[in-house]
Amino acid sequence: MTDQGKNFIEQLQVLGKRSDTLGESIQQLLSSYNNLNSTQEQYQTLLREFGLEDEVRKSQKDVKRYKMATLLYIVIYGFSELAQRSDASEQMDKLDEIFITIQDIATKYRLVKIPTVGDNILLAGGIENDTKTNPIDTTMAANEILAVIEKMKKSDPLCIWDVGIGLHTGPVIGRFLSSKRTPYTLSGNNVLTVTRLGFGAFKGHASMSPMTYELTKEFFDVRRCGKIPVKYSGAMDVYNLEGINEDLLDEDGKPNEEFELTYQRIQFMDIQEYVLDMLEEQLPKNLYYHNVKHTIDVTTEVELIGWAEGLPEKDILLLKVAGLFHDSGHIKKYKGHEEESCNYVREILPLFNYSQTKIDEVCRIIMATQLPHTPTDILEAVIQDSDLDYLGRGDFIPVSNMLYNELKERNAIGTMDQWNQAQIKFISAHQYYTKTALGLREVNKQIQIERLKALIGNCEN
Repeated sequence: MTDQGKNFIEQLQVLGKRSDTLGESIQQLLSSYNNLNSTQEQYQTLLREFGLEDEVRKSQKDVKRYKMATLLYIVIYGFSELAQRSDASEQMDKLDEIFITIQDIATKYRLVKIPTVGDNILLAGGIENDTKTNPIDTTMAANEILAVIEKMKKSDPLCIWDVGIGLHTGPVIGRFLSSKRTPYTLSGNNVLTVTRLGFGAFKGHASMSPMTYELTKEFFDVRRCGKIPVKYSGAMDVYNLEGINEDLLDEDGKPNEEFELTYQRIQFMDIQEYVLDMLEEQLPKNLYYHNVKHTIDVTTEVELIGWAEGLPEKDILLLKVAGLFHDSGHIKKYKGHEEESCNYVREILPLFNYSQTKIDEVCRIIMATQLPHTPTDILEAVIQDSDLDYLGRGDFIPVSNMLYNELKERNAIGTMDQWNQAQIKFISAHQYYTKTALGLREVNKQIQIERLKALIGNCEN
């Protein structure tokens, strides 16, 4: 037999032994699985016998999983010096002042305080509001806390207190008391990770995980400063928070307009998800035209027309938010729904820290969709042209029929012929206001009139 043949046989023998070993392992796993099933059945039987099934279900309901929370862990330094100070009482008063300041900053950025053992502090973003901006908000809070402590120490050289901060983003599990809206504890490997980041941070600095870094790097200056061991994950890169990116600060050192626009671009996704979920759940099912699809169409169209008209991004964002909300009032009533839409704006946008000025501007744009109304500026012109964009589209007839069915169920229209005649009258009197809509849709409107005339008297077909 050749050497090649012998090697081949030896390889087959090795594979055979591995197959036998694998088979034994599978049998052991099956045996363990059966034992677990048997134990689970015994456990369920005991629960039923002792009447504890309801208690177990209740405890499971008090647990909530958060897919993306950002944790902020604050380590307080200074206690080792306290016993040696003659002004210990005054130093404790200063510490209370620090705690109050941290709580005020947490409230400002909608962070939840999670109870911990000792004086260290655990804050969590994305708990009360599951938002894509929570990593940015939490990092802003950390940056502000560090700035306040630094200012305090400069104004009072005798202050013994300092902090180290850890920042980490990832899934966590929250456990609740039945009477509480926020968790009394958080658990999971990510809680351990953020505590290690906090203890690993230099005094007066914040250490950030790669996950938080990737989600906030557009806004902040950071510096890679080494690695730390993380349970089950090996060594993890650590980044030191240097502050807000200088290009995103104004002359006073505050976030400038570019910062706000970049933030609002991300925040819009949260607002969109919130509003579309609300419309999907609460809009009447017999809104065949003023439904979620129409809202998406208008929100998309205001952006397209806005860019084509050369509008600044801040105005386009306002138009997109107005597009999302403009028909939300249909949840409450059909006629005069625009005012109800504005009520939703005033109720929801404060949850996203929108100023009163911006809220009033969004409402003004929404009210421009109430017909008849002649637009007073380009924003009103864009929302009007977007809301009636279908008049010059190729799918005008089927869309028009959906609107007819919607009105028919509300006894607001007669026969299809009467509807088509009303449509001819409406289109003939209608005009687009933006150059973009005039160029794209005005010609098609004349075609629609001819199509409608051909349908009159032939609606059965």
